Amino acid sequence: MGKKIVVITGSPRKNGNSFAMTDAFVQAARTRGHTVTRFDAAMMKIGGCHACETCYKTGKACSFDDDFNTIAPAVLESDAVVFTTPVYWYSIPAQIKGVIDRLYSLVVGGKDFAGKECAMIVCCEEDDMSVMDGVRIPIERSAALMKWKVVGEVLVPGVLEAGAIARTDGCAQAAELAEKF
Repeated sequence: MGKKIVVITGSPRKNGNSFAMTDAFVQAARTRGHTVTRFDAAMMKIGGCHACETCYKTGKACSFDDDFNTIAPAVLESDAVVFTTPVYWYSIPAQIKGVIDRLYSLVVGGKDFAGKECAMIVCCEEDDMSVMDGVRIPIERSAALMKWKVVGEVLVPGVLEAGAIARTDGCAQAAELAEKF
């Protein structure tokens, strides 16, 4: 039986390299019988966490009502979460960081969401693999805090201009990642 997988993207470029890898993953996951719900965070209205700790006091994950409140229930109902994003300035882009930070609402709200699987698909301009540490390490640490199991990662360096991913095996790696769920 397939799993419910939530994919959260962080790139604002629909023709970007991380989107191409995301598409490859989603197609492969669906082929394997998984149900995939995708949220393109950069195309949504999602602010940062206000640290007000009023999570779920209004019946929604966040008291500041924006598109995160559509993502939170999907994450709660999922078996797995996949974060896909480019690296921006050696870190997590703001477009997806707001989602990651606001997962805190699930903790404050006392929701049982431990035991999920997660993975990441990350690319960057530079050829140095350590450039992706600014994304990889915070996601790994967040997963550990939430008691999620990291089942895989696709890390592809050296891709900047749209279409550069085609010169790599990044899309094939992303498709193979679907086998780990």
